[in-house]
Amino acid sequence: MATPSFGDIAAHRLSADELSCKFSDVAPLLDPTAAAAAASRCHYCYDAPCVNACPTQIDIPSFIRKIGNGNLKGAAVDILSANPLGGMCARVCPTEILCEGACVRNHQDAKPVAIGALQRHATDWAMQRDQPLFARAPETGRHIAVVGAGPAGLACAHKLALAGHRVTIFDARDKAGGLNEYGIAAYKTVDAFAQREVDWLCSVGGIDIETGVALGRDVSLDALRRQHDAVFLSIGLTGVRELAIEGEALDGVLDAVTFIEQVRQAGDLSTVPVGRRVVVIGGGNTAVDAAVQSRKLGATSVTMVYRRGVDAMSATWAEREFAQTQGVTLVTHAKPVRLTGAQGQVSGVEFERVVDGATERFVVEADMVLKAIGQTLVPVGLERDLLTLDGNRIAVDLHGRTSLAGVWAGGDCAIGDTPTLDLTVQAVQDGKLAAASIDAQLAHAAIKAA
Repeated sequence: MATPSFGDIAAHRLSADELSCKFSDVAPLLDPTAAAAAASRCHYCYDAPCVNACPTQIDIPSFIRKIGNGNLKGAAVDILSANPLGGMCARVCPTEILCEGACVRNHQDAKPVAIGALQRHATDWAMQRDQPLFARAPETGRHIAVVGAGPAGLACAHKLALAGHRVTIFDARDKAGGLNEYGIAAYKTVDAFAQREVDWLCSVGGIDIETGVALGRDVSLDALRRQHDAVFLSIGLTGVRELAIEGEALDGVLDAVTFIEQVRQAGDLSTVPVGRRVVVIGGGNTAVDAAVQSRKLGATSVTMVYRRGVDAMSATWAEREFAQTQGVTLVTHAKPVRLTGAQGQVSGVEFERVVDGATERFVVEADMVLKAIGQTLVPVGLERDLLTLDGNRIAVDLHGRTSLAGVWAGGDCAIGDTPTLDLTVQAVQDGKLAAASIDAQLAHAAIKAA
C-alpha cells in the first residue's frame, strides 16, 4: 500500500542511515568509568534535597553510594523498590526541575550530580540480567483489576503483585505501556525499551495483561467491581483539545499526539510522512517532542508557537533549549486565529499578538500543522459522581480513593485537592499510593472476616 501523503507532506525525506543517526539515543548510557566519576561528585547529603524533590522519594544518596562502591544490584534495588519504572523515568524525567534541580552541587559549581544518568546506569544493568530483585509475598487470594497499562497502572499492579495479590490489567491499546509506549519521543526511548520494561515489571509474577479491552466498550466498571476485590482506574487523558478556529479541518492539520504515536510505532521511520514547513502550536513537552521529531524526519523548517511567554510553558528550559539546538524556531506571545489553505490543503497559520499596546497579525507558512494544546479525559464508562465538578478529571483523595467504594484512580486522569504535575514519575507515585491503600483495605477486611 502506498505511503499516505498530501500537499507537500511526504515520506522518505531522509535515508534510513540518516534517520538512524538522528534518532539514536539522545542520552547514551554511561560506561563504568564515567559512572564512577559521576557518583564521586555526590555529597551523600543526610537530609538530601534531591530526595524531597523526587515524587517517588527514591533514596538517591544511597543508590549513588552503591554505584560508587560497585554494587549495581543494590543500587537498582534502591531505585526500583521506590519506582518500579525507574528505567523509563531515568530517560524522560525532567530532572532539571526535580532531583538535579535541587542538588546542592548547583550552589557550588553550577553543575548538579548526574542523577538521571546514574539511575539509568543502575536500572539498565539490572534489566539486562536475569536476576530477580524482588520476591512476591504468599498468595492472598485477592484479585484486583487495573484499567490502563500506563505508568500509574503498571506501578500499582507491580506493588499489588509484590504484596501477594493477583492483578489483571486491561488496556484498550494493542500494547501495554500507555504514554511510555505511544506518547514519548522516539529518540528518548530507543530499542523498544518501553516493552522491555513492561516485561521486566511483569516478571515478578501475579500480573496478567489483557490488551484491546476498553472500559465502556468491552467491559463495564460495574462488572469489574463485581468480579474483583478492588479496581484501579488509570485511563490517562486520551482526548485532545481542538483549536476551534477556521481552517482546522484542512488536510495537513493533525494533533501532535497522533503524530508522535505514528513515529513511535513506525517499523521504518523513513515511511512517516512529514511536511517541509511544519508549525507546532503549543508549549508543553508534547509540542517539543513533535517539533523536534519533525526536524529529525527531514522538515526544512519547524516553528513552535506558544500563546504566552517562555516562563508559562510547561516544557522545561532544558526541553526548550534542546528543541532550539535541533533547529526549531520558537515564537511566543502569539495566538492562532485562523488556518489558511488552498484546495483543501493547509498553507499557513495566521497568528495575533500584542506589541507595544497594538494588536498585529502575521502568517507563518506551513504545509503541516501539529496541535499540541493539551489533552482531556474521555469519561466513557465512568459514572458522573466519580468526576470533578468540571468533569475534567476523576476526583480522588490523598490515597487515590474515589467516591465509589472499592474504586481507586491515579495518573493523569485523576486529581486530588493538591494538583500535581502530569509527569510519568508522578503517575508512578499515584499508582504506588493507591496500591498501598488497596492492600491496607484488603488486609483490614481480612482481619474483620477472621
